[in-house]
Amino acid sequence: MSEPLLSIPLQTIDFQPTSLAEFPARAYLIVNTASKCGFTPQYAGLEQLWQTYKARGLQVLGFPCDQFGGQEPGNEAEIGEFCQLNFGVSFPLFAKIEVNGANTHPLFAALKKDAPGILGTEAIKWNFTKFLLDGTGKVIKRYAPATKPEEIRADIEALLG
Repeated sequence: MSEPLLSIPLQTIDFQPTSLAEFPARAYLIVNTASKCGFTPQYAGLEQLWQTYKARGLQVLGFPCDQFGGQEPGNEAEIGEFCQLNFGVSFPLFAKIEVNGANTHPLFAALKKDAPGILGTEAIKWNFTKFLLDGTGKVIKRYAPATKPEEIRADIEALLG
């Protein structure tokens, strides 16, 4: 079950083919992101988690999405530059994807199925929905957009041992 999740084809922000398997980790934090959202300042908290825990095996992975209020209008180069200049983002970013609807990226289809939201709904409600996975790709927990990255720290530490 989890092996296919790690092997789902992805594209980096510069359109290089990859998969989660190319980012070995003891824990993954996968987030759908946007540059013009009220939650955009969470990039700073995500970067802080990445800097704090990457040596212990955390991968923070950002997936830009323009499905919520058109809050990610730029192209991949603009997104990468914005994140680096404004928030010092150094964790991996990926090509823009869709997280809901007919064109939902297979990674997010799997994440939503494995960790439905409130009342069992699978749909992503907004930007900065977060999924914490263990190193095998098993979804441990789903977090709402309003959950600040620092609030996930204890769960990350539990996975990293």
